[in-house]
Amino acid sequence: MSQQAELISGGVSNLNPAISAEKQGRLNQRLKIFALGALLPALLLIVWQIMGDAGYISPLLFPTPLRIGAAAVTLASSGELLSNLKISIVRVAAGFVIGGGLGLAFGVFVGLYRKTEKALDPTVQMIRMVPHLAIAPLFILWFGIGETAKILLIAKGAFFPLYINTFLGIRNVDNKLFDVTRVLGYSKLKTIVQLVLPAALPNILLGVRLSLGVAWLGLVVAEIMGSTAGIGYLMSDARQFSKTPIVFVGIIIFALFGKLTDSLVRLLERRWLSWRDSYKGS
Repeated sequence: MSQQAELISGGVSNLNPAISAEKQGRLNQRLKIFALGALLPALLLIVWQIMGDAGYISPLLFPTPLRIGAAAVTLASSGELLSNLKISIVRVAAGFVIGGGLGLAFGVFVGLYRKTEKALDPTVQMIRMVPHLAIAPLFILWFGIGETAKILLIAKGAFFPLYINTFLGIRNVDNKLFDVTRVLGYSKLKTIVQLVLPAALPNILLGVRLSLGVAWLGLVVAEIMGSTAGIGYLMSDARQFSKTPIVFVGIIIFALFGKLTDSLVRLLERRWLSWRDSYKGS
């Protein structure tokens, strides 16, 4: 027994360096990817700073990255940035949950039933073509300038990408799989849960990524047109008083949080769709 225990412990100790080396290799790979992605923004910031210091660009229209960073530090230290950021995040989350949830539900029903597609899809496609800026004044007339109008405007934008991609994902499912579920006697709910949603998951996650992006765009429109708080409000207020660095701070925040939410969904894609052996580029 003691010899067996020694052999087992020896084998485990031999595996530990291999596991550590594999983790280190993954970490190095992620660092290389991050460095490659950060290369172009870093070069642009350096060139921007040099041109600003040399006077080749207007400090009013294009303040240098250092001035923008100083404005961000000032807003953060005063607490103004964090308080407005929280409000914006809540609005995006609420609008995405409402719009994305309805888009997923409508996409499933329209994708499953041909009669539902003929009845609903033409109307949905017509509404999809109405721009945010065209419908925003109507929402303000209906609901005022409170939170309801802003959240519904965000939800309107988040609805359509998830709706369309869910519909396409369901319609791309192999029809033979539906025949198998009928032979096995699956109920409609079981078919949706165990066949339709897993098969359409790649398209659904793509729809989530697009819906989140449109939700952030809708937030900009909602907060700039009429708001007393939020990152968009900060940008609009700064524009009136020619505080260009604060406007750039708002733009950078939208870009960073948009990228963060997109990266989170891509992480879910890698975990939930690890079974796919798809082309990843040469």
